[in-house]
Amino acid sequence: MVPNEPNMQVLPFSFYDNLMTYYVGTSKCFQDVEANNRKVKLYGADHTFQETRWKKLRVGDLVKVHKDEFFPADLFLLSSSYEDGVCYVETTNLDGETNLKVKHSLEATSSLQDENSLQKFKAVIKCEDPNENLYTFVGTLFYDGKTHPLSLQQLLLRDSKLRNTEYIYGLVVFTGHDTKVMQNATDPPSKRTKIERKMDKIVYVLFSSLVLISFIGSIFFAIETKKDIANGKYRRWYLRPDNTTVYYDSKRPFLAGLLHFLTALMLYGYLIPISLYVSIEIVKVLQSIFINQDQDMYYEETDKPAHARTSNLNEELGQVDTILSDKTGTLTCNSMEFVKCSIAGVAYGRGMTEVERALAAKRGEPPSGDLENSGDVVAPGKLIKGFNFNDERVMNGKWVNEPNSDVIQKFFRVLAICHTAIPDVNNESGEISYEAESPDEAAFVIAARELGFEFFKRTQTSISLHELDFESGKKVDRVYELLHVLEFSSSRKRMSVIVRNAENQLLLLCKGADSVMFERLSKDGRHFEAETKDHINNYAEAGLRTLVVTYRDLNTEEYKIWEEEFSRAKTSLSEERDVLLDATTDKIERDLILLGATAVEDKLQKGVPQCIDKLAQAGIKIWVLTGDKMETAINIGYACSLLRQGMKQIVVTLDSPDIVALEKQGDKDAMAKAGHESVTKQLTEGKSQLNSAKGSSDEFGLIIDGKSLEFALSKNLEKSFLELAMDCASVICCRSSPKQKARVTGMVKLGTGKTTLAIGDGANDVGMLQEADIGVGISGVEGMQAVMASDFAIAQFRFLERLLLVHGHWCYRRIAMMICYFFYKNIAFGFTLFWYEAYASFSGQAAYNDWYMSFYNVFFTSLPVIALGVFDQDVSARLCLKYPLLYQEGVQNILFSWPRILGWMLNGVITSMIIFYITSKSIIHQSFRNDGKVVDFEILGATMYTCVVWAVNCQMALSINYFTWIQHFFIWGSIVFWYIFLVIYGSLSPTVSTTAYKVFVEACAPSFLYWLATLLVVVSSLLPYFSYRAFQTRFRPMYHDLIQIRRRSEIAETETYNELPSRMREKMHHLKQRLRRRRGS
Repeated sequence: MVPNEPNMQVLPFSFYDNLMTYYVGTSKCFQDVEANNRKVKLYGADHTFQETRWKKLRVGDLVKVHKDEFFPADLFLLSSSYEDGVCYVETTNLDGETNLKVKHSLEATSSLQDENSLQKFKAVIKCEDPNENLYTFVGTLFYDGKTHPLSLQQLLLRDSKLRNTEYIYGLVVFTGHDTKVMQNATDPPSKRTKIERKMDKIVYVLFSSLVLISFIGSIFFAIETKKDIANGKYRRWYLRPDNTTVYYDSKRPFLAGLLHFLTALMLYGYLIPISLYVSIEIVKVLQSIFINQDQDMYYEETDKPAHARTSNLNEELGQVDTILSDKTGTLTCNSMEFVKCSIAGVAYGRGMTEVERALAAKRGEPPSGDLENSGDVVAPGKLIKGFNFNDERVMNGKWVNEPNSDVIQKFFRVLAICHTAIPDVNNESGEISYEAESPDEAAFVIAARELGFEFFKRTQTSISLHELDFESGKKVDRVYELLHVLEFSSSRKRMSVIVRNAENQLLLLCKGADSVMFERLSKDGRHFEAETKDHINNYAEAGLRTLVVTYRDLNTEEYKIWEEEFSRAKTSLSEERDVLLDATTDKIERDLILLGATAVEDKLQKGVPQCIDKLAQAGIKIWVLTGDKMETAINIGYACSLLRQGMKQIVVTLDSPDIVALEKQGDKDAMAKAGHESVTKQLTEGKSQLNSAKGSSDEFGLIIDGKSLEFALSKNLEKSFLELAMDCASVICCRSSPKQKARVTGMVKLGTGKTTLAIGDGANDVGMLQEADIGVGISGVEGMQAVMASDFAIAQFRFLERLLLVHGHWCYRRIAMMICYFFYKNIAFGFTLFWYEAYASFSGQAAYNDWYMSFYNVFFTSLPVIALGVFDQDVSARLCLKYPLLYQEGVQNILFSWPRILGWMLNGVITSMIIFYITSKSIIHQSFRNDGKVVDFEILGATMYTCVVWAVNCQMALSINYFTWIQHFFIWGSIVFWYIFLVIYGSLSPTVSTTAYKVFVEACAPSFLYWLATLLVVVSSLLPYFSYRAFQTRFRPMYHDLIQIRRRSEIAETETYNELPSRMREKMHHLKQRLRRRRGS
């Protein structure tokens, strides 16, 4: 029943499969073994530290970790080499952030500094269950009869590294798979390309074809078998129908036909391209290597090349319809510079931002007034990173002469104290640099230092400043007792510290977003509110990021009551702990006194406007999802060419007076109803604007704020919003939360059914990157969380242009061509078996030797396909960038459409017919050998197989646009290898080589008819495709055909022009200049 040896089909593919499985398995195993066998010092029963392996640690063990060592488990920090129990930690392996984090032990355990003190240490820790949240930890320490709340400040996470600290003592809280880093080690969401999903459907079509032709063959076989004995006469007497097996039993034709059906399924199994999946994996890995090694996407400043973190989505890069981008750190540098500020209602800071220059250029206005300077506006001298501020009224200590010098002093004092930055003093130069959790925070501390408030020392309980006293005009050292730090979060949008100064005053210093700060001001603390709001709006229009700076005095009784409540909230182990903490901090962060506002500039990355413009020319829609104010986002949009001159704006916002009034009343139901009606009305009006502009060349840009976006994403408005947005050239979503970013991305992906790409650089972009079809992470200064969640990583936004328009286009084209060709060559080969079966009365006899069939997809046709998938180029990288519209071939899926796929399949069927019928008709019944013998089964099979190998490889040569020596070697080498194989295999004993025994050396090679038939068949099989391509290129050319034709004509014109005499070229040059002048006039 089996037409060939079973292991013939299984052996080649099992080899590849086992090899890949072994590679993946061993690489993961080696990583696990290496980590588990790292060594750490463990406090033993003999009260000394002995080395042990990570894998032997247990909960409750005491360990000692030295400088530059990784933490072996999640540890509770007992003490460190610093007296106050502070240590510095690098978390690059967790979140990719290179800036150091400060951790500090509890005061109760910071005195445990040696082995003797540890001997007496006995305590109980109650904490949360193991979970994946890296940024929270809830626990309580019971020690010496007291209860101490634990937070993330006392937790040292596995795989983070100890820096700038000689050693720490730690208590193991979680080990192994219970650690937070291991809890986070989940597989990323599975993403499959549209081509892969379509390829599955094609395989279903081929399998259906396989079943159909097997069924047809079985019916004919059953009919023929039934006729073998009719009226006692034997029709095919040579089959001995009177003495045969069940497979040819004319008395049971139905059973014989059923068994033949199973035989045919195995025989025609070559129609299903199993090896295609292996070949595609190889090709995609090699494509990824080329992406990684592209020097044009290497960013020298940070030494970061492009990195394809997965090879599954290469071709999807060539089909992107919509890009959804973050702004800060993605379009901008996320390298914040303090440029302006508003203090006591007075604006300080000279200079012009990039956005202001772009807007001035848009309006055709020259820079004027104090804005005529550009670039770095800091006073002459050494350039300071993070500080680009210049104003003679406050620089060099002159602020003491200002009318509101006391307010200025408090303003910069808040900037110098209200932060979590760490000072790093250079012992040789004495200069101080800062490790901060965000670029904004570093910029504020640097600005305070440059204006007379130098932060130089931090302990667990104090912050020390060199201050410029406005009364004496001299520098003085002041120490502030640090009581509490109320940290920043995306929900709170503010940060506070509570300190006690040298005069024993309790102060709460607070800075945060204007959306939450103004409502927290006291009645007496609003003296400069109107002026500050105006300045904030002006700064937003200039593309600057703003924060409001405030403070308040605390009385002792109020503070004590609040501290008790805060302590209870911190020690709570309930699920509502975070809610309790937020409610408690909210109580103290009230009745604030306004000091002013800061404005920092985040400059656009190099090449962003040009990149966006080129992507727009390629027909790609671009959305920006940002947390910035609407004014900032709009002006950044103009600066980066997202919003272009002449583009009409559709603005959807809930900042109307009616909505604001309802918001102040606090009626949530009325607010929700009014907001829904307002957004519905604005979306309808926007759609009307688009409909009225149909047929014109007008472009529209949609801008929507966060509150409106929440309504627009509701079920009954989502469709209207998407329809409006997709008809706009650009979309900007302002004040977007991370959750809204992910929801918008999902809406676009599901609503359009087209490929979406999300690009971002921060942890708040992770949801968006994982939701999109393709996630691209920017390896910037916000850490590597976005990169670790992404599919591709680049260092600068401008590299996206090359990633999509060059690599994306090439990968899409190569994979599409490769799959179509693979189906072609398998159908061409498989159907020759079918035609031979029909010729042989569907007897189940294979036309070829077993090893011929097994090696077809492994040695004789596989390498040229891989070379096509790796090296082929329809046009060069320069032309891909010069003609961005070429990218639409992928967006419209021209190269992998059903007509094109079916066309290649039809070409395979035609090729198989030409090979079988011309070969059989031209050599059967002819005198084939020199001795006059005719063709037998072995010779016909070898000749047909030779024609198949030649035809499919020459078809590959016709399809390739860009030849390298590798393609030549693989194509012609595959053909040569067939002859070498035939000679070597045919020289083996007949029991091994069977039908191939000396068939080439003794029968085929000496025969002129063999070579003539091969030439005739190959030329005939190539004619259909050659004729089609000639017609298509001439009358219905594709995008790349037009570019190739134009390129050839340009080269021909250049060559002709260069061949002319120099005097003639000079005359032609002058003639062209005259024609241009005439056209201009």
